Amino acid sequence: MEQETTALKWEGKQTVQVNGVTVEQAWSVVSDFCNVHKWFPTIDTCHRVEGTDGETGLVRYCASNKTKDEETKWAKERLVEMDPVGRCLSYEVLENNVGFGSYVATVKVVPVNGGDESDGGKVCGIEWSFVSDPVDGWTKENLESYVGFCLQHMADKMEMNL
Repeated sequence: MEQETTALKWEGKQTVQVNGVTVEQAWSVVSDFCNVHKWFPTIDTCHRVEGTDGETGLVRYCASNKTKDEETKWAKERLVEMDPVGRCLSYEVLENNVGFGSYVATVKVVPVNGGDESDGGKVCGIEWSFVSDPVDGWTKENLESYVGFCLQHMADKMEMNL
């Protein structure tokens, strides 16, 4: 029975290159856990619910503005790991009305080979991986595509604004 449950987990990973942005600049965006609404295309508001900024246990509330046909989509998410040296963080979705059961994501900022020399280090990558229960109305491919879209949007905003 436990093997069946494990087999039903979705795992995915998306990676994007960010040009003109150093790993430190990209990490300053990614690690600012309660300001994701400034960079994420489908989140209109995000604020701290409890905990201390930058420390594990921090809980944020994220929401999108409702449209005529839909209610406001929201989620509470908890920071479960913050590694400034490795430029990596992990968070889990807690309460939500988006359809997630168990969802844990890890976001990591990485140097790109050659980016440190040819352009003064102004190229980096962002990796976003997740482990999730299946989400009603979605396929694993839909979720991977959504993560990829959001990650590319974040990279584009970084390239324009940093």
